Amino acid sequence: MNLDAATIPDLQARMADGTITAVDLTEAYLARIRELEPKLNSILFLDPTAVDQARASDERRRGGRTLGPMDGIPVLLKDNIDTHDLPTTAGSRALVAANATADAPLVRRLRDAGAVILGKTNLSEWANFRSTKPTSGWSAVGGQTSNPHVLDRNPSGSSSGSAVAVAASLAQVSIGTETDGSIVSPGGVNGIVGLKPSLGVIDGRGIVPISHEPDTAGPFARHVVDAAITLSVLAGRDFRPAEMSLRGRRIGVWTIDGTGDVWQQTLDTLGRAGAILVNVPPADQDTIGDNEWPALIAEFKRDLHAYLATRPGVPQTLDELITFNRNDPVELSKFGQELFEQAKAAPPTTDPTYRQQRATATELARGYIDGLITGEGLDAIIAPTNAPAWLIDYAVGDVEGVGSSTPAAVAGYPNITVPAGFVGALPVGVSFMAEKNADTRLLALAAAFERVADARRAPEFRPHQ
Repeated sequence: MNLDAATIPDLQARMADGTITAVDLTEAYLARIRELEPKLNSILFLDPTAVDQARASDERRRGGRTLGPMDGIPVLLKDNIDTHDLPTTAGSRALVAANATADAPLVRRLRDAGAVILGKTNLSEWANFRSTKPTSGWSAVGGQTSNPHVLDRNPSGSSSGSAVAVAASLAQVSIGTETDGSIVSPGGVNGIVGLKPSLGVIDGRGIVPISHEPDTAGPFARHVVDAAITLSVLAGRDFRPAEMSLRGRRIGVWTIDGTGDVWQQTLDTLGRAGAILVNVPPADQDTIGDNEWPALIAEFKRDLHAYLATRPGVPQTLDELITFNRNDPVELSKFGQELFEQAKAAPPTTDPTYRQQRATATELARGYIDGLITGEGLDAIIAPTNAPAWLIDYAVGDVEGVGSSTPAAVAGYPNITVPAGFVGALPVGVSFMAEKNADTRLLALAAAFERVADARRAPEFRPHQ
């Protein structure tokens, strides 16, 4: 099987005609995991029941009881999403002591749809919300995840392992989470599709939080159609778009320097396909971020404490986590816990200053997107998702550079990244964003761009560039 090229509809057709079985598909992915994981370090825990899950899918199919398009499809979950039968650690050794007591609602939806849960992926520890100078893709539980295109380059975060595993064809799709950039950035850096849906489309319970204000789960896939199918299962309603042409679509162009010739090539591709390109001003990400950041610090303490109360047997407060990390031989070996310390001292979310900061950030982010979509009559706004991946260097930390995730993240609006091209061997993505609940339209536009651009390449696992 050419796993890299196969889509979920392709695989379902082959399982329906008996060319392959769900067990064949699952074992093929497990074989790739055994072959490639030593290079990538993207998976924390494999589910020992994966083949049994696949066998149950095959039995349903033989009995004419297939559960839908995800039945028998192997999926990986970011390890901040609760599973009752596998650890949920957020990459922290502090959460290894006791499993979550129940599946997150999104996991139950996957199981009810017949998906095969392969296991849990590595991530930037605590979803990259522990240090002011972190290195994405590192956790104390899993170590460092590598970019599959160039192994000494960073995979971005925080959904590092979920993105890397899909890019390297270790699963058909995976689930990540985003507060601000943690789906679209690793999606772009690893050269795959990453969808951050509108806030509220997917049930956010049972996920280790940063903040319930912007946090959402979302799918990674090698093909837009697979992201749409997976979102439909996660949300419990159909987001699969009708085929759309780019001709006549009005696309706002938010240009950010730092992606070589890829951006101009992206605009040329859209223009040749008949899209109407409208230059738009850049978002004021600095002002949005200056208000959002202290709000996140306060929300993190509130929401983390509430989450920890659902996990008996692990530390229950930031104080206890801070103490655990200080006494652990691994946790602080690469970078510190400054954000934990700041959150410990943060005001409650009843504080008027906090309320003003959150309101200002949200108003600015929504105003930017809504104003352009409505005022310019746009179908979407596009921007570069990422600069080429940076070297893994714990002394320097993350040096991400280009990014456009903040307006959609803070607004709670949808954002999808699609492969746009390469700088050398390193992928760059283009992000499509729009107003709240425009998810289906964005999926259609992204699929149309994917068809005409044909920009994705399978990773080559180069040691360096």
